[in-house]
Amino acid sequence: MNHGVPHTVITDNAGGHLMQHSLVDIIITGADRVTRAGDAANKIGTYLKALAAHDNQIPFYIALPSSTFDWNIYDGVNEINIEDRSSDEVKYIYGLCDNEIKKVLLTPLNSPAANFGFDVTPARFITGLITERGICKANEQEIINMFPGK
Repeated sequence: MNHGVPHTVITDNAGGHLMQHSLVDIIITGADRVTRAGDAANKIGTYLKALAAHDNQIPFYIALPSSTFDWNIYDGVNEINIEDRSSDEVKYIYGLCDNEIKKVLLTPLNSPAANFGFDVTPARFITGLITERGICKANEQEIINMFPGK
């Protein structure tokens, strides 16, 4: 917004609908870790956006600094440990009630809740990786060509 880039804020789950109706041209996300084979770990929900993009033939890119590559990991789905965060982040919300900020339970009191912080998008769903050295495909050979000596 501050730089004049057209944009629209949407709910997380509206992405697939917008893609189905040709309202998305390209998707660019970040990543917290990328394997030497191009699998990318990012905030939970990224994998589902990649699947929807793939199904709707929309380019899906990961933008990352080279320091995000984990050269010791090949298979992100099986090798990246996914953080399981506090269930309270799913079960409760804070909001203004009677002019006070209050913690409100959203779920049945005794229901357990899972709260995974990240998921892994396999390289086959990633159009390319955008780094400070340029753009490459999400596969080991192209990544290594961009970063010789790794």
